[in-house]
Amino acid sequence: MKMTYADAAKLALAECMRADPTVWAVGEDLGRGGVFQQYKGLREEFGANRISDAPISEAAIMGAAFGAAMVGTRPVVEMRFADFALCATDELVNQIAKARFMFGGQSRAPM
Repeated sequence: MKMTYADAAKLALAECMRADPTVWAVGEDLGRGGVFQQYKGLREEFGANRISDAPISEAAIMGAAFGAAMVGTRPVVEMRFADFALCATDELVNQIAKARFMFGGQSRAPM
C-alpha cells in the first residue's frame, strides 16, 4: 500500500490516540486540520480536548506540552516548519531532556 508522508503521520497519530486516551496533539492550526490539511478529520474524531490549536509560539507550545507530560498525559507536538521549531530548542534541549535528572528521578516527560 502506498501513502504519502502526511497520510502516514495522520494514521500513526490516530492509531496512538485510539490506543491510549492520554495521547493528545497540539500545534498551530491543528484543530483546522493542520497547516496543509494533513490532519483533517482528527478533531471530529477525537474532539477539541485532544486535538488542540495553539497560538503562534513554538516555545509556548513545547513548554505547555512539557508541563502536560510531567502530569501524566502524552502530548504530541506538531511543528510543521523546522526553521520555526528551532524557537523551541531551549525547552526541548535544556528542560525536557533533563527533567528526570533535574528532579532526581521524581518526574518524567514522555512526549
